[in-house]
Amino acid sequence: MEKISFDIAKRIERSINVKRKIIETLTEKIILTGEVLARQLQAGKKVLLCGNGGSAADSQHIAAELVIRFRSQINRKALPALALTVDPSIMTAGGNDFGFEYVFARQVEAYGNGGDVLIGISTSGKSPNVLRAVETANTLNMITIGLLGCDGGPIAEKCSYAVIIPEYETALIQESHIMIGHIWCEIIEELLFPELFKS
Repeated sequence: MEKISFDIAKRIERSINVKRKIIETLTEKIILTGEVLARQLQAGKKVLLCGNGGSAADSQHIAAELVIRFRSQINRKALPALALTVDPSIMTAGGNDFGFEYVFARQVEAYGNGGDVLIGISTSGKSPNVLRAVETANTLNMITIGLLGCDGGPIAEKCSYAVIIPEYETALIQESHIMIGHIWCEIIEELLFPELFKS
């Protein structure tokens, strides 16, 4: 095997540069959407999440942090969050009977109620099944948050709030998406359980 000429430092710098752009352009929107999530959870609403591929994994990751806890030293009650990517029977039945573009929308119809939040994750902003899920959530008077990349695509136009990473490389967008998911979890825990953070 030939010696790799990959420049790790350069790759990491590219990721850092994307995060610098986020600091410059998205800080207020990240805080705002974190506060929206906290407010709706405090009101007894739930969070649904969906995405494809790596974004499916991110939706499951964020849901797990909310249901279990984000920080191991914070012993709080569970928060209702559900990734719509985890049931193969539902996913395959939906894909077979209605088409893959409806596998999330059917679940939003089943589980979503007014005031709940749908987080639709798409690095391109174009994923048809995420778009259909957002459209269905809107008809149910849910709050929709797009965690997106590139120019936000058609999904951004349909969401109540769109957090768009100013980048076009999928991997760099995904790295930023999970960072924002973690920040949301921090905001939620501190707003909902302030007594656990008193020194």
